[in-house]
Amino acid sequence: MKRALITGITGQDGSYLTELLLKKEYEVHGIIRRSSSFNTGRIDHLYNDRTVLNKKLFLHYGDLVDTSNLNRLLEKIEPDEIYNLAAQSHVKVSFEVPDYTAQVDALGTLRFLDAIREVGLRKVKFYQASTSELYGKAREIPQNEKTPFYPRSPYGVAKLYGFWIIVNYREAYNIFASNGILFNHESPKRGETFVTRKITRAASRIATGMQKKLLLGNMDAKRDWGYAPEYCEGMWKILQNKKADDFVLATGETRTVREFAEQTFSNLGIKITWAGKGKNQSGKIKSIDLDKAKKLIGYSSNKRDYIKDFSTKLKKGDTIIGIDPNYYRPTEVDLLIGDPKKAARELGWKAKTKFEDLVKLMIKSDMDKVLRRGF
Repeated sequence: MKRALITGITGQDGSYLTELLLKKEYEVHGIIRRSSSFNTGRIDHLYNDRTVLNKKLFLHYGDLVDTSNLNRLLEKIEPDEIYNLAAQSHVKVSFEVPDYTAQVDALGTLRFLDAIREVGLRKVKFYQASTSELYGKAREIPQNEKTPFYPRSPYGVAKLYGFWIIVNYREAYNIFASNGILFNHESPKRGETFVTRKITRAASRIATGMQKKLLLGNMDAKRDWGYAPEYCEGMWKILQNKKADDFVLATGETRTVREFAEQTFSNLGIKITWAGKGKNQSGKIKSIDLDKAKKLIGYSSNKRDYIKDFSTKLKKGDTIIGIDPNYYRPTEVDLLIGDPKKAARELGWKAKTKFEDLVKLMIKSDMDKVLRRGF
C-alpha cells in the first residue's frame, strides 16, 4: 500500500485527488489548517465514513508557514508521494495579501523541499501544483513547457518561485520533484469566489428569484477550462512517470468569461443579448425557453413551483449581468490556452470533458442545491 500526503486536501483538487487515491488503495494523509469553523465540507463524505477515517484516510493539523510542523509530519508519515496543492490560490486576492501569498505559495514549497532533505526521504516523489498564471502576458500561443513565463500577479510570481525551486532541488539534490502546469480546471466543488462557480451559482439564484443580477469584471478574458477530476488523475500520472519532469495539463481550447456566462444561462433556457461597452456593458434577457429549463432540472411535480416562479419573476429585457470595476485586476491576463501534447505523448493523459458539458454539470449542480435547500 502506497502512502500519500496531500496539502490542500479540503480544496477542490485535494478532495478529488483523495477520492482517486483511495480507489487506488493508497493510504492517504492530509494536512488541514486549524479553523474556528468547519472547513472539511468537500471531504465530509469521506471524513464521516467510519470505514475510511483513521483506517485509510488520516488528517493532520499543519501549515506551510510552519517549518517544524512539516518536519514532524514527514518524520511521522514517511510518505511515498507528496502532492503540494495548498496555496492562496485566488489571483485577485493575491493583490490584497501579497506577503501571505508569497509565504505560502513560494516559500511554503521551499520549506517542504528542505524538510524532505532534512528528514532524509530520498525516495519520495513530490508533485508541485503549478499554474497557467505563470504565463501571464503570454509570449506564445498556445503555451507549452518551453514557453517563457511572464506572471502578472503576486500569485503568479509566487508560483514562479515555486516552479523554479522545484527544478533547482531536482537538479541539485536529485529529488523526484515535478511541476504540473495546470490550466484552469473547474467542477461543482469549485470555490464560490472563483468566476466560473460565481457565474453558475448566481445564475441558479437569478432563475429562482433569489438574486437580481450577476456582477463580473473583465468578460473578454480568455481561459482554457477543463474538468478538475481529470486533472487530478493527471497529477497522479505525473508522479508515476519514470523520471521527474514538468507537464502542461490543458484542453487546448480557450473561451471567454462572456461565453461561460452565456453557456450557463443557455442551459437554463435564458438567451442573453449584450448592450454597451467597457464598464457600461450589460447582459439582458433576449428570450426564455421553459422547456429547456425543465430538461436541465429533471422536471417533476415537486419542482412545479420553481417553473411557475421562473416564468413570472423573469421576463424579456431584464438586465441580469453587469460590470463591477472592482473585479478588474491591476494587471490583466488576457489569453491562456495550453498545449498538452507532451502529457498526451509521455503520460497518456488527455482532457475528455468538453466545455459545454463542464458548464452544464456545474449549473445543474448549483440548481439542484437551490431547489433542494436554497443557498
